[in-house]
Amino acid sequence: MLRLEQINKVFNEATPDEKVALDQINLTLEKGDFVTVIGSNGAGKSTLMNMISGVLTPDIGTVKIDDKDVTRLPEYKRSKLIGRVFQDPMAGTAPTMTIEENLAMAYSRNKSRSLRKGVDKKRREFFKESLKSLHLNLENRLNAKVGLLSGGERQALSLLMATFTQPSILLLDEHTAALDPSRAKLITDLTKELVKKDQLTTLMVTHNMQQALDLGNRLIMMDKGQIILEVREEEKKDLTIEQLLKEFQKIRGESIISDRTLLSID
Repeated sequence: MLRLEQINKVFNEATPDEKVALDQINLTLEKGDFVTVIGSNGAGKSTLMNMISGVLTPDIGTVKIDDKDVTRLPEYKRSKLIGRVFQDPMAGTAPTMTIEENLAMAYSRNKSRSLRKGVDKKRREFFKESLKSLHLNLENRLNAKVGLLSGGERQALSLLMATFTQPSILLLDEHTAALDPSRAKLITDLTKELVKKDQLTTLMVTHNMQQALDLGNRLIMMDKGQIILEVREEEKKDLTIEQLLKEFQKIRGESIISDRTLLSID
């Protein structure tokens, strides 16, 4: 469960470059919620993800995960509660390490450190079974360096690693945006499968409006650091891209033309 209460974040305060990145954000995700987030560039989506993960600290407000106040908890300590997949397939894995070594590192993320051998026979079999769910034959390439994998393979591995420990909150930060259409579809399908299997509480940022409508049980729209629209499950089922664009235009009270290029309708 995730709860954001009265979150404010201002960059370059009291200077000519002052920017309000998040303005009075209140958001709650109950266990099992899958919320998609859309908004044009500069809306505050990435700042929101960084606030939850601990990269940034709010000027005002509270961040709670599983009813625990983590507002001042550093990123490395929050990582035991959070899984995150980035837009860049290079960001979520260690390229000079093998697939097995990457998986072992992810597996140990929320466990106490010990002198125990990182990978034993039982754990290796678990890794192989987990990799089979990706349908990429990576279970037969455990000793391959991750840097040799394609972008789609690395992103699939990153997604598996992020969900390995069944985190309290899964953050997906435009995790299909850098992939070609076929690989993006693969990762989208894997996302649905893994989130559903473990009932993971998930927050996903995307520029693809169709993806935002197709995935998850809730949708929020951000603009100028605020949540300007929230769509619940029943309404979301019948919502179209055109209706969403019209709603965005109505709320902003200005032309939507430039935002069409930023909110992908592919």
